[in-house]
Amino acid sequence: MDRTDKVDKNPYSALGEHCSRFKSWQMRTLIVTMIGYSIFYFVRKNFSIAMPGLTAEYGISNKSFGWIIFAGSLVYGFSRFINGYLVDRVKGRIVMGIGLLLCALSNFAFGFGADFSSWITGQENGPRMVEFLILIMGITIIINQYFQGMGYPPCARILPHWIHPSELATKMSIWNCSHSIGAALAVVVCGYIMGTLGTDLSASASVKEAIASHLSSSGVSESDLATQVLAYASHYGAWKWCFWIPGCIAVAAAIMIFIDVKDDPREVGLPELPDTGLGSYGETRSAAARKRFEAIMVWRNRWVWTFCIANLFVYIVRMGILDWGPKFLSESRNLSIESAGWTVAAFEIAGIVGTIVAGWVTDRFFDGKGHRVCVFCMLGATIFMTLFMLLPESAGITVTALVLVGAGFCIYGPQALIGIELANQATKEASARANGLAGILGYLGAGLSGLLVGYVADWCGWGAVFKTILVVAIIGTLIFLTMWKAPRDGYERASKIKYDK
Repeated sequence: MDRTDKVDKNPYSALGEHCSRFKSWQMRTLIVTMIGYSIFYFVRKNFSIAMPGLTAEYGISNKSFGWIIFAGSLVYGFSRFINGYLVDRVKGRIVMGIGLLLCALSNFAFGFGADFSSWITGQENGPRMVEFLILIMGITIIINQYFQGMGYPPCARILPHWIHPSELATKMSIWNCSHSIGAALAVVVCGYIMGTLGTDLSASASVKEAIASHLSSSGVSESDLATQVLAYASHYGAWKWCFWIPGCIAVAAAIMIFIDVKDDPREVGLPELPDTGLGSYGETRSAAARKRFEAIMVWRNRWVWTFCIANLFVYIVRMGILDWGPKFLSESRNLSIESAGWTVAAFEIAGIVGTIVAGWVTDRFFDGKGHRVCVFCMLGATIFMTLFMLLPESAGITVTALVLVGAGFCIYGPQALIGIELANQATKEASARANGLAGILGYLGAGLSGLLVGYVADWCGWGAVFKTILVVAIIGTLIFLTMWKAPRDGYERASKIKYDK
């Protein structure tokens, strides 16, 4: 019987007396890496909530934010690829812990960006100071994005060593909720920060006049302008705390990762996972064998490349909403920044449920073949994005949130399953490298979403933005459809590789 078609009733039974201890360490590894990676997102998605405040105080345009997001996303994608190779040679927990510490430092630096700009230019505001602030923002975000790329590759390599392929979709879908937990935590906490902290300058006519000018240029309607001007003037500079507070939390999480994460069962005296042998490669592991293994399982693997291309389109849709949602909802749908934050958080929370459901359905009904589930998820995302595009501007927060919840439920399934499927198709040995390649394509998509949304919003309005995202979602659905007959995993293919050729 083909190994991709058989049902694994108890994949850990071969561990014998080690089974209970193995599962205990498996759960510990799953939880700690999940918490750690959620904090990576916490010190990354805080920027989306700070953007409206930066526009209000300094008049920074959507195009400027778009270029920053684009550059940062490309750097993040390449960082994931580079660190996919690094974790083969350095302990994953070391790479992950150091990466989170460096993300914390870059967040602290970003919070002081306006102070650095004022000190260097000798101006508290004005074009020269703002230009320098945009430069500092761009450099800091790019540096932070490189360090962010030290988060996923260690997990992509560690988890397939602890979780059997027959249940990888279910358990890694639960782990993938760390994306949504971290992003939801960022928008809720930072939304609260934006509405409570900062300096009250509402009595300053010049400050309110400057904010009004900036918001008008950004597209805020006249009917909502006075309310938003008062809100931003009452909490002037609150955006800085959106970086300082998450930075402190990231330091604590990094310490936890150093202490509690183990890369491989053998580090704690446990045997390797059953049914995940790699043929003669497991015995050879020479430089030549490694090169041939990678060539066949990654670079010449049709399914790996198709997943990577699909990842580009998934990320354009997902990041288009996640990065720009608070700004769109506050400027176009007249929601307060706190309400916009909660609405985007609802999108993330729906993503948590959608991720878990997609993983469970993959293992329960599709024999671990997540690419088939991705077809239905992308089709659902397309339908909900169509509904969102058709919503009138007068639609209330409840209806708007419900439609976004539906889109979030659907789009996070493919986002999670692509990484899981790559771990299966490239095997546990090449999982980090395959996911690193997918990271380049995925975050090229995230970068393109930054440019697309920034320019389309400034040139054609927010309505055209979601028409563009809808077209991208349709293309993504068709790409997943081409993978319908792909196998569950690549272990059989790996076991047949001849290293003497």
